Amino acid sequence: MSITEQIRSLEELASVDAELKILEDQLNQERSTLDALRGSLQKLEDKLKTDRAHIAALDKTRSDLVAEVRQMNQQIEHSREKMNRSRNEREANAAQRELEELRKLLRDREEEIGKLTTEAEGARQGIEGTEGEASKISAELGSQEGDISSRLSEVESQKAKRVTDREVAAKKLPPVLYRRYEQIRSKRGTGIAQTSDGTCKACNMALPPQLFHRLRREPLLDQCPSCNRIIYFVSPAAAAQPVKEG
Repeated sequence: MSITEQIRSLEELASVDAELKILEDQLNQERSTLDALRGSLQKLEDKLKTDRAHIAALDKTRSDLVAEVRQMNQQIEHSREKMNRSRNEREANAAQRELEELRKLLRDREEEIGKLTTEAEGARQGIEGTEGEASKISAELGSQEGDISSRLSEVESQKAKRVTDREVAAKKLPPVLYRRYEQIRSKRGTGIAQTSDGTCKACNMALPPQLFHRLRREPLLDQCPSCNRIIYFVSPAAAAQPVKEG
């Protein structure tokens, strides 16, 4: 294979790689959109699960306190009866102290019940807001998922075709040159560069004059001393678009 043919094959391979990168970026963008919606929905569902469990715990604690309040009311009635049956001042004072302690405990429990009720109501309102947000995201996901999946399928099909094209293009190159191209591409994003004026069009660094003269004199493949890309000469009139550094 002549150097000219190698250059054409490298250009063909680099063009396919550039298209594959665009397609992969499109796939990543579409997948990211779906993943973001699904992730947001999952977070909201996890929050709803946690908040509902919290409300259940609040309701249970409140229910336990309500039962305790009923018992205290019964104890208060019993203490009143004891005070009414008191035979002397000492028994009356003892019953009165017991009654006051029970009333204090009762007020504390009722206050706790009030706080729990307020907290539960606030949590329920929060759940309503979260449910509304989750419903909105779910609807957005439902409306976009089909379109995105369709676009993903289309881009995947294009990518598969270009992967086949790449395999064909890669086989045209000598194995040693292909391996060098892949090593450079894996580090730099692109594997080739052109020059038409003594400057590497990939990294925009000036080439050593002796190297540039060699490249211009005859078809030749070398490497840019600055970016290490495989470099070759193209006439200014026929210069391709510069290969941008990744």
